[in-house]
Amino acid sequence: MAELLQTTLCYLEQNGCYLMLHRIKKKNDVNHDKWIGVGGKLDPGETAEACALREVWEETGLTMQSPAYRGIVDFTCEPWPAERMHLYTCTDFTGTLTGCNEGTLEWVPKPEVENLPIWQGDKIFLRLLAEGAPFFHLELTYHGDTLVQAVLEGETLPCG
Repeated sequence: MAELLQTTLCYLEQNGCYLMLHRIKKKNDVNHDKWIGVGGKLDPGETAEACALREVWEETGLTMQSPAYRGIVDFTCEPWPAERMHLYTCTDFTGTLTGCNEGTLEWVPKPEVENLPIWQGDKIFLRLLAEGAPFFHLELTYHGDTLVQAVLEGETLPCG
């Protein structure tokens, strides 16, 4: 079995907004034209939190002071490798926002995020974050861009 791809995703929060990345600059990007949080792949030997701190700094110029580890999201979507994403939020950060080589960064009011072109499964975990859900494990299965199964803590959710 192929090794699980380990990634992080961070939602920085300020004034009722999330810092969102509109992925428009990379070629062959599974997230092309989507709006997502900030994050990336763990380096060998790196912890999820260290990766989150590094990726946020590399992509935004901001330094998170106290990221909150909110959940684990497992993705399956052929032909891409299976992915385990470590999900963080952060309201305490320092620095000056810089440009990102993967897309455009923009502060988006939280209620407007779900109206952007985002992944269907992202709406599920963004709702969990908004509700202040305790640490959670979410499994998402896609066929192409279509979410075909969502399982939260062992319970299947509707995908419509």
